[in-house]
Amino acid sequence: MSDEQPPQRSKEELLQDLAVRFKEKCFSSLEFYSLKDVFKTLADHQGGVSYLKEDTVARYLEIPDILGASPVLFQMVSYIGAFPFLAEAPVILELPHLIMVVVIMTERYKRVLDRGPTDRTKLLFKSMAVYDRKASATGPASPTVKSDEPDRPGNNSLGFTIDQPGQDEDDEYADDDLVLTAFELLDIGDAVKQGSVLEVHGAIIPTDNFRKLVMLLLLVAPLGEQDSLSRYSNRVTGIELEHLRASAESIISSFVDVETSPGIRYHDFKRLIPIIAPNLFAGFNNLFGHFLFSKNLDFTKHKGDEAKLEDKPAKLAQPLVLNNGEILNGHLLAQIATFLPASDLFHRVRLLYSGNDSGFSIGSFESKVFNWAAPTILLVSGSRIADKPGGGPETKFAESLPLKRYPNGSKGERVTFGVYVREPWKHTHRGCFGDSETVLFQLEPVHDIFRASTINTDYVTFTKAPANPPCMAFGCPHPKPTKSGRSSHGTFSLGAVSLLLDDSFEFGVFHHDFSSRGGAFRTSSVRQANFEDRFQVEKLEVWGCGGDKEAAAQAERWAWEEREAEARRKINLGSGSQEQDRALLEMAGLIGSNRSGGSMG
Repeated sequence: MSDEQPPQRSKEELLQDLAVRFKEKCFSSLEFYSLKDVFKTLADHQGGVSYLKEDTVARYLEIPDILGASPVLFQMVSYIGAFPFLAEAPVILELPHLIMVVVIMTERYKRVLDRGPTDRTKLLFKSMAVYDRKASATGPASPTVKSDEPDRPGNNSLGFTIDQPGQDEDDEYADDDLVLTAFELLDIGDAVKQGSVLEVHGAIIPTDNFRKLVMLLLLVAPLGEQDSLSRYSNRVTGIELEHLRASAESIISSFVDVETSPGIRYHDFKRLIPIIAPNLFAGFNNLFGHFLFSKNLDFTKHKGDEAKLEDKPAKLAQPLVLNNGEILNGHLLAQIATFLPASDLFHRVRLLYSGNDSGFSIGSFESKVFNWAAPTILLVSGSRIADKPGGGPETKFAESLPLKRYPNGSKGERVTFGVYVREPWKHTHRGCFGDSETVLFQLEPVHDIFRASTINTDYVTFTKAPANPPCMAFGCPHPKPTKSGRSSHGTFSLGAVSLLLDDSFEFGVFHHDFSSRGGAFRTSSVRQANFEDRFQVEKLEVWGCGGDKEAAAQAERWAWEEREAEARRKINLGSGSQEQDRALLEMAGLIGSNRSGGSMG
């Protein structure tokens, strides 16, 4: 019996083995043929090596120059192409490396690496990171990607969880679960593994690099499988570009204090991405899927058509929001899609209510929003009010709130909050409505998400006088009726994490008690502190997630309720007694304390 060990395979052989496995399980034969054809068409050649250059990849994917994101993206590609032997990065992008890039960026690798942890978060971080301790303390310095960020020491801003230099858990960072899963699949021995994981300290993603990448990710978020990114060229010009930068800046502010921190550390990246932006990198799936569709294999074209099409500009894509609101635009919708399902959002939202169009009142809100049987997104935007009320309405609003007040939640005077509600809106007579999928969030100046808790169910309150104190609130205890129209102490009770608008929609307050753990919404992972933003409402919108079918159903229900109301007005029971007539109507279920204007429910 021989004790001889099988010959050890080289890294090139192992890489080829993994590439074959990806080829067999991640691509159809036509997709792989397209991938090879695209590579062959685009590749440069030198010394017998065929490879892709940065400008070639940027041009093929149609990355807009104005974003400055191409160097950042190519740094990622050059790193991920070395998978699973990351110590070899950056690599020259040959075909086997492009295969690695496409399967990882499109998440197709899960079809092969399904026997262990398959999250790519750590791999994406490493592909963007700068690995120098000095750079992490004084500002990024990368030979591949230069940053405009000034040299400033890291600093903890009150309430924000930004690590000081050198506080990363290096042991946790070093081992990449996805790489280890690939090693297990290939049955790689320890001798080959050695040197394949970088020993790094103080790794950061330079802030400016991440800003450019986030702008690109928001731009590509709605991209279809075969959509050309050039069709969205109108989203990177003029006011649209300003909106894109603003949304990206809010997301960046969740990870770092952009004025003091040089970059994002792995600890914060790993902790925050799944909570506040789990879908942030989803746009890569279809963007890199473009490598699987060769234009040379487009069977819908006839010979000679390509020359004709080159002279025509790309047809612009349909707007993500058919009619922009005063708050919501395509880029803000892409920002919302980082934490809500994109299938409910792009080309699927319509304006149900706008305060500046229909009036800032609970009645006008009800007349536009009720009877929408699909999810809705409420957005409210305004300017912070001073700590000391300016008199009149501000004083009245301040008196309706508890005396205890926390500091403001962030820098900047403008704030935008929102709520995603899956259930249809209704009056709340004794308790709240909503479910565990309700999401409370902030979009400006900091991107922050407060998902529903199951500790209590005070999700949504919508009350009208005289039965209840009138208000609209999220995460607040349902108000108890009193003669004064307020709670027992003359003030509203604010939940641990809550948003409340007064009955005239003139003022609002967002309250965050980090020390409390008993609210309807979870506390912030971005700002681990107590804070409160009181603001004057300037814009208020509700958007319905749905299309013509949902709109027709809402119109039909409104028409039914109008007919029922008209029928009740014409009823003459002839008993001669108002009390007896009312009793008969209640027995018939047409009126009563639990009915609302002829509701069918």
